[in-house]
Amino acid sequence: MTVETSPLSYALGAEVVGIDLNRPLSESEFGGIYRAFLEHGVLLLRGQKISREQHIEFSRRFGELDRHDSLPRDRHPKYPELLMVTNLPQANGEPSNSRYTGQLWHSDMSFTLVPSLGSLLRGVEVPPVGGDTMFTNMYAAYEALSAGMKKLIADLHGVHRPERKNAGVAPEWEKENRRLNPPVAQPVVRVHPETGRKALYIGEKVKSFEGMTEEESRPLIDYLIRHATRPQFVYRHTWRPDDILVWDNRCTMHVALGDYDPSLRRHMERTTVMGTPSGHVVLEDAAVAA
Repeated sequence: MTVETSPLSYALGAEVVGIDLNRPLSESEFGGIYRAFLEHGVLLLRGQKISREQHIEFSRRFGELDRHDSLPRDRHPKYPELLMVTNLPQANGEPSNSRYTGQLWHSDMSFTLVPSLGSLLRGVEVPPVGGDTMFTNMYAAYEALSAGMKKLIADLHGVHRPERKNAGVAPEWEKENRRLNPPVAQPVVRVHPETGRKALYIGEKVKSFEGMTEEESRPLIDYLIRHATRPQFVYRHTWRPDDILVWDNRCTMHVALGDYDPSLRRHMERTTVMGTPSGHVVLEDAAVAA
């Protein structure tokens, strides 16, 4: 079945038109959605007033879901498939540990040995202005590099860490996060397992290349991130309540913008589709000494 889509930007992204997730999707309909997902990298479904169970059920059509064992304090206590991205206080009144989630350019779960295939984020409560999310096309970013740069980075591995823009996050969370998520080295150039296309795999959670010091690595990391986030590669999404965004973490990178009044409620819920195994753990001493 051909699914009707409307482009969100020249660089990437499309809105899926005429799909209501309150009714069952046929295999043909979902096949059309999945083909659009592979083609556009980011899909938007507006006005989806669905339950958590329906969110999870739709997400499972894309593959096995992560139960977020690496982020136990951020997942829903009843639905471990749902990661809470929220500035709402915790039950004990303390600030949410996930209020700064995503405020670095990154690809979801890149700091694990099974990086995410895709993510499905639902806007439950959104501020009237601000709180946008930006996406960039990492196929296009790679393809725009010179032949010399492609050769230089072909065999490099970036060391990904699970940090977030976390000023004020509970020290216990940070300690547990480091214990559960040791540094993982991932190839800087990854081949998409379904399309066969090469994409950059870098982000602000990468502080060094394997075998190099942070000082040696920083100029090239900074260049690649600046290059990948040029306006011609980027789509900026302005959220509405009941939006669902679906994105392919294998060929995109994204950042949540903190450009909204923090006294207003911003509550999102995300499922994470598990991808194929990638990368290897880097011993902390080796990562520091490299």
